[in-house]
Amino acid sequence: MSRTRLITVVSLLLALLAACASAPPKPSVDFDVEHDFSQDKNIGFYALSGGVTGSNPMQMTDFQKDRIKEALGNALEGKGYNLVDSATDADLLISWHLNTVEKQDVRTTSSPSYGMGVGYSRYNRYAMYNCYNCMSSTDVKVTDYTQGTFIIDMVDPVKNRSVWRSVTQSKMKGEMVKDQTTIDSAARLVLADFPMAP
Repeated sequence: MSRTRLITVVSLLLALLAACASAPPKPSVDFDVEHDFSQDKNIGFYALSGGVTGSNPMQMTDFQKDRIKEALGNALEGKGYNLVDSATDADLLISWHLNTVEKQDVRTTSSPSYGMGVGYSRYNRYAMYNCYNCMSSTDVKVTDYTQGTFIIDMVDPVKNRSVWRSVTQSKMKGEMVKDQTTIDSAARLVLADFPMAP
């Protein structure tokens, strides 16, 4: 895969997180009502976390994944959770995933095109302007964009199944976000409803 496409995917992922800070699409959250979240204090990262799939799936570099992990970790610590390195010490494992789909936004606009006429018109013989030659012109604007879906799962390591999920969708645009503070703010919004009690 080309370096340009890799940079694009990373930019889209970071822009998706950062977009939440300015005009966040409200995440869709669901959870297992039978899971007791009050017992969960230690959270680790799922080993296979950080995948990118979809129309342009590519591998991310370690330092790019670290930015996302740091943001999510900061958000969890801000909620009073302890981050642990070993899955055996974790009550829950956090996993994040990005799915991208290439889409097109097609917009058509019609605008009248006027003709000027001087002299006799079968509609109005005294008018300097007539619409005898009026025609409509249609402009079609096609914009390619990437729809990104950012998914966070909290996995019960004993049952090896998700017990909480947050999904955020956004039209991806903008430059790559490098400011860790901005990404931290976005991660706090994505995890704002964690945990949800039944």
